[in-house]
Amino acid sequence: MHNNETIRPLTGQDYKTLSLAALGGALEFYDFIIFVFFANAIGQLFFPPEMPDWLRTLQTFGIFAAGYVVRPLGGIVMAHFGDLLGRKRMFTLSILMMAVPTLAIGLLPTYASIGLAAPILLLLMRVFQGAAVGGEVPGAWVFVSEHVPARYTGYACGVLTAGLTFGILLGSLVATGLNTAYKPDEVLAGAWRIPFLLGGVFGLGAMYLRRWLHETPVFAEMAQRKALAAEMPLKSVLRSHRGAVTVSMLLTWMLSAGIVVVILMTPALLQKVYHIDARTSLVANTVATLGLAFGCIVYGVLADKLGAKPVLFVGALLLAICTYVFYTTLRAQPELLLPLYGLTGFCVGVVGAVPSVLVQAFPAQVRFSGLSFSYNLSYAIFGGLTPVVVTLMLKNDPLGPAWYVIGVCAIGMLTALFIRPIRGQL
Repeated sequence: MHNNETIRPLTGQDYKTLSLAALGGALEFYDFIIFVFFANAIGQLFFPPEMPDWLRTLQTFGIFAAGYVVRPLGGIVMAHFGDLLGRKRMFTLSILMMAVPTLAIGLLPTYASIGLAAPILLLLMRVFQGAAVGGEVPGAWVFVSEHVPARYTGYACGVLTAGLTFGILLGSLVATGLNTAYKPDEVLAGAWRIPFLLGGVFGLGAMYLRRWLHETPVFAEMAQRKALAAEMPLKSVLRSHRGAVTVSMLLTWMLSAGIVVVILMTPALLQKVYHIDARTSLVANTVATLGLAFGCIVYGVLADKLGAKPVLFVGALLLAICTYVFYTTLRAQPELLLPLYGLTGFCVGVVGAVPSVLVQAFPAQVRFSGLSFSYNLSYAIFGGLTPVVVTLMLKNDPLGPAWYVIGVCAIGMLTALFIRPIRGQL
């Protein structure tokens, strides 16, 4: 990077890029996540009625997890072309690949109409969604970090991660609204389709908006200097950047555990384990998600100012403590649900400091491929297994989810000590 590039302030164009990228990310994440809020309804409609309840829950979360398992494939293919043809094209394609299957889920016939074909079609749509998110999230981080001056990388990635979080929030709000406006049997009768149809329309709108984005200056300069990867970018990543891949994968594990357990699974657990009604747990989830969005920006800015290492170390410790307090206090004092969940959500915001480390871990020629491979492979293994592992841990211990998050935070703290950003590269 040229020196004047490092010291320039953020411009109006930077803010426009950030907001368009964050908005698209929010809508795309809404599409990916809305499934989880209607997991109970989907379980009843898409599986045989005689199936035992726990197995149905496991299968529904299994289909949700399938979206994670295919992320590396979608991510690797899209990152490959993102490193060779440009970041912007892949950025637009990923939204289209998300909007269409979301729309399709809203139109799918259920088990009662077409039998076993129903869960199979649902699984197929989920696979497409997963492939799209695999390209979107790493692509968006690379895109915004290459648009802003280097010293704002944490801020840019934090804002974008907060944008993705608003997608979760939007899902939570839509679910709350739907559960307020319709009775449970009306939701089962067809109201559950509304959020998916909405998501498909949102996604197509976001795709239209993305036409206004420019290619990143870093990519444009590499293309001009003919400095693009000469061989398959992923080959170079696996040969020369194994350390960066390991650190990136472990930090992504912490990111996925915080979001999947604390934000996505907890509303269902509050209802099942703590017998808190659906509406209250969704309102609490909204508070936690707002805390998370705010936390992402705060931790991202702190990573710029203080460096990622101390911020991630302390942040992981705080998240472990908060999670323990949250799960152990609920039984005795359920009235503390909102403030405790909000605070825990804010602590999950430490994940906002993770992408800036991932972006800086790889040189620009293979950045998209390196980040996408590490992030998506980790998310596929850990994000996909987390719901299953936590569900099984719950059978023996109601504090299962807390122990899982605490264990992963400990790994995150250790990993933080090994962060070594690549400096001085374009």
